[in-house]
Amino acid sequence: MVLIYSNDKKLNMEMLSKGRELADELGKKVTVAVIGKSDTDPEEYIKQGADKVFVADTDLESFKVEEYTEILAGIIEKTGVETILISSDKDGKELAPRLASMMDTGCVTECTDVYIEDGNVTAERIIYSGNAVAVERFIKKPHILTVPAKLFDPLEVDDSRSGEIINEKVAYDESPSKILKVQQMECEGVNVEDATSIVSCGRGFKNKEDIKLAEELAKLLPGETIGCSRPLSADLKWMTEDHWIGLSGHKVKPKIYIAIGISGQIQHIAGMRDSDIIVAINKDPEALIFKSADYGVVGDLYEVLPKLVDTIKAKIS
Repeated sequence: MVLIYSNDKKLNMEMLSKGRELADELGKKVTVAVIGKSDTDPEEYIKQGADKVFVADTDLESFKVEEYTEILAGIIEKTGVETILISSDKDGKELAPRLASMMDTGCVTECTDVYIEDGNVTAERIIYSGNAVAVERFIKKPHILTVPAKLFDPLEVDDSRSGEIINEKVAYDESPSKILKVQQMECEGVNVEDATSIVSCGRGFKNKEDIKLAEELAKLLPGETIGCSRPLSADLKWMTEDHWIGLSGHKVKPKIYIAIGISGQIQHIAGMRDSDIIVAINKDPEALIFKSADYGVVGDLYEVLPKLVDTIKAKIS
C-alpha cells in the first residue's frame, strides 16, 4: 500500500497522481493521511485517486515535527503501508528523516521520479549540483521518499469514485519543545511557483536598470511575473530570492517560460525544465539553454526584446 502525506492540499493532489500510478502497478491501494485540522473534505482525495483517507484526530493547532512524526508512524503501523510519499516542503523536510530514523529505514529526498523496476520501488534524484542523477533502491521497508512541488500533474476529478474514510485518534507523546511564534516571510508579492508565465533574466543583462526591458515584456503576458537565474539574485543582488529560479531557488512550471540572457547551466534548468513552452533568447548560438528550449532566438537581447515587445503590442492591438 502507498501512503501520501502533506500539510498542503495541492501537494497532496500532485503526489496522489504518482501514488495512484505506483499502486496500480503493484496491485496495491493508496491512502492519504490527514493530521490535525484540515480545510479539505476527505472525499476530494478519493475523487482524485485515493482508496482510503486516514484522518488522525488530534488537538494540535499547528505542525510540530516531534508529534507529527509519532502520529504518522502510528498511521503507518495501523495501515501497513510500505511506500510513503512526503512533500518536500519545509514541514516535509523536517518530518521525513525523523520518520525514517524512528522506523529504522531509508529515506530518499528530493526525488525527481519514482517508479517500479524489477518489482522494486526505484527513485531518481539530482546530485552534485545538478551534474548527475542518482538511481536509488530500498533494501528494506517501509520506503520513505520526499517529492518536490510541481513534479506531477494531479489526476482529473472523478465523482464516480468511492473509498473509505477512517477517523481515528492516534496516540503520541507531547514534546517539551514549544513553538513561540510563526512569522510569515516578507516578499515583494512575487510567487513564481504559481505563475502561468515567467520572463526570466540572466547574466546577459549588463545593468540592473536594463531589467525594465524584461518587465515591459512581462506586462504583456498573464501574471506579469519576472524571474532570474542565480547570479542576479545571489551574486549581484539585483533581484530578491523570491525571483530566483533553479536547483537552489524555486522550481516552476508555467505555461510559458522566456529565458533571456541565461546560459542554461543545469542548476537553472532543474528549476524550469517542466515548463510547458520554453523560449530562449541568447546571443551565443552554443548556449546550453537552447538544448532545453522549444523555441530559440539567437541575438542580442537589447535588440531582440524591443522588437518582440513591439510585435506583441501590434498583435494585441
